Amino acid sequence: MSEQEPRQPTEDELRAAYEQQLKQIKVDDVLIQTILSLINLGSLRAGVVPGNESEADPDQLRRAIEGVRALLPLVEPALGPDAGQIRDAVSRLQMEYARLAGQGAPSTGGGDEGPPEGGDEQEAPKPEGPGPAESSGRLWVPGR
Repeated sequence: MSEQEPRQPTEDELRAAYEQQLKQIKVDDVLIQTILSLINLGSLRAGVVPGNESEADPDQLRRAIEGVRALLPLVEPALGPDAGQIRDAVSRLQMEYARLAGQGAPSTGGGDEGPPEGGDEQEAPKPEGPGPAESSGRLWVPGR
C-alpha cells in the first residue's frame, strides 16, 4: 500500500481561495494595519528601539507621523477607545521628532543637514512665521 501525496491546488483553486479571503477583509482593517506599521516604523526611525539607535532618521519619522495623522481620522470610529492608544503613540513619536530636530540630527533624505559644526558661529536667521506644514495643521510643534 503506497501513501498518496496531497495534490497541489490548481491555479483556479488558489485564485478562488484568494478572492474568498479578500471578501472578508475590510478597508478599515487595512488602514488600521497601515497605521500600526507606520507607528512601528516611526519608532525605529526615531531611534527608540533598543539596539537600533543608529536608525534615527528625522525625515522618515516625520513622514510616518504625517501618514498616521492623515489616516487616523478615517478609522477612529472603528477603533473606538483604542484610538486613544494610537494618539498617545503618535504623540510620543512627535516628541521624539522634536528632540531629533532640536539636536540637528543629520537626515538621509537630503535637504537640511543640521546646524554647522562649531558652537561659536552666529546662528542662521530663522524664517518668520510658521512653515507650510505647521500652518496647515499637519505638523505638531511642542508649545504651539
